Amino acid sequence: MGAIGPLLPKLGELLMGELTMEKQVRKGIVSLVTELKLMHAVLGKVSKVPADQLDEGVKIWAGNVKELSYQMEDIVDGFMVRVGDDGESTNPKNRAKKILKKVKRLFKNGKDLHQISDALEEVVLQAKQLAELRQRYEQEMRDTSIGASVDPRMMVLYTDVTELVGIEETRDELINMLIEGDDWLKQPLKTISIVGFGGLGKTTLAKSAYDQIKGQFDCDAFISVSQNPDKKKVFKNILYELDKKKYGHIHSEELEENHLIDEIIEFLNGKRYLIIIDDIWDKEVWKLIKCAFSKKSPGSRLITTTRIVSVSEACCSSRDDIYKMKPLSDDVSRTLFYKRVFSQENGCPQELLQVSKDILKKCGGIPLAIISIASLLANNHQMKTKHQWYTLLNSIGRGLTEDQSLEEMKKILLFSYYDLPSYLKPCLLYLSIFPEDHEIMRDRLIWRWISEGLVYSDRQETSLYELGNSYFNELVNRSMIQPIGIDVEGNVQGCRVHDMVLDLICSLSSEENFVTILDDTRRKMPNSEIKVLGANRYSC
Repeated sequence: MGAIGPLLPKLGELLMGELTMEKQVRKGIVSLVTELKLMHAVLGKVSKVPADQLDEGVKIWAGNVKELSYQMEDIVDGFMVRVGDDGESTNPKNRAKKILKKVKRLFKNGKDLHQISDALEEVVLQAKQLAELRQRYEQEMRDTSIGASVDPRMMVLYTDVTELVGIEETRDELINMLIEGDDWLKQPLKTISIVGFGGLGKTTLAKSAYDQIKGQFDCDAFISVSQNPDKKKVFKNILYELDKKKYGHIHSEELEENHLIDEIIEFLNGKRYLIIIDDIWDKEVWKLIKCAFSKKSPGSRLITTTRIVSVSEACCSSRDDIYKMKPLSDDVSRTLFYKRVFSQENGCPQELLQVSKDILKKCGGIPLAIISIASLLANNHQMKTKHQWYTLLNSIGRGLTEDQSLEEMKKILLFSYYDLPSYLKPCLLYLSIFPEDHEIMRDRLIWRWISEGLVYSDRQETSLYELGNSYFNELVNRSMIQPIGIDVEGNVQGCRVHDMVLDLICSLSSEENFVTILDDTRRKMPNSEIKVLGANRYSC
């Protein structure tokens, strides 16, 4: 969508009051605002269509409009900074009056006026050229509503359905592998590895078993590693999880890897511990991590999760200690789907039974796919008829067949993405700046959205924070982000992005020149303007 949404109110501020700008410039701005509104509407329609279904000319036009909007926003922001109130007033009305006074003074300055006029005239000319193309790309689009509160049913389903439906049997199998036999307390350190591709529920299974048995151990920790981990941070996280009071300030301390390993060994020595190391991608990383775990601790257990079979073979005590994830059975898939869409296991209307069965077949028993498509149906109030469900079914693609292709999973997630309202898409894409498994605090995220101009309103009575909060809640309701933590008032404290969703939005952000991340794994620089440039260096 580019920066057109937040740009329109800013251009409106430029036109407020009796500004002594040249008539030609004012006329150009008025014309520009009108055209930008039309372009914004067309971009909204274009954003609903999967990229591979768009005409190449439409893609080029949409990209040019986005770049134009970024240029315009830079010009207007630079101008508004020069006339800002320096933080002298927090009252919006007083600030507006002061800005208007400074705008008038600025426009009386011939040099400033000439620079601004030239910049505005250039983008007005570009807009006119793009306007001639816009008329070709008009298409119908349904309205979308703004504002949401977290649906309590969605939170209950997230906790009870995704973690409990069909997981009891697999959880018990895993627990039996961990603490089998009457003498398990005397057995040496044992490491079990859970393996399976993204979306199968490896982390959910490990967490369920962990919660069930951690009370039988002296200490415990649940740590995510991810694709390119900061090894020092991993060791610090382990120490912090083992004893939050003792190691409450560990992340601010400068310690070498060998010192951190020695500290973990000393802490665990003689204790019976349960530790989960989630999402390991590399055998060499595991070789270093496992150095921290004392083998002089009878009854201790490690659980690792990975997508890669060869890594799982390195992350276990023996070949018998690998737990291979399987897709959900048809019955469990159906239960999960029905509870998510209809709120009850037997709530599917007769006329939707067959199309539900066909959708589930394409999901292939993959929990993430089932949850994603079911959440789309649960939240889209216009998808109520059998015809609309079949339209959805035919849009998914070939589906997750026996090869369980990740590309088909991506198609399912893409469909959920393209179904998002236009104002939510950039908010979701913005999450691509965060590393894998990062816990993103809600308030911090909302204020970052606001500062980037992703949350905007042309109504003064609308609180941007409340609007941003509704955006956050809607992404939770649509299962695009995973909620973490509930405060005393029942509000979600933060979120995490599933790595398959993260892979998708990183790809989309790069394609749309929305975000470029500078780190060791993604060095590609855009050949056109970008909205957000990030350096992937998070320490907490």
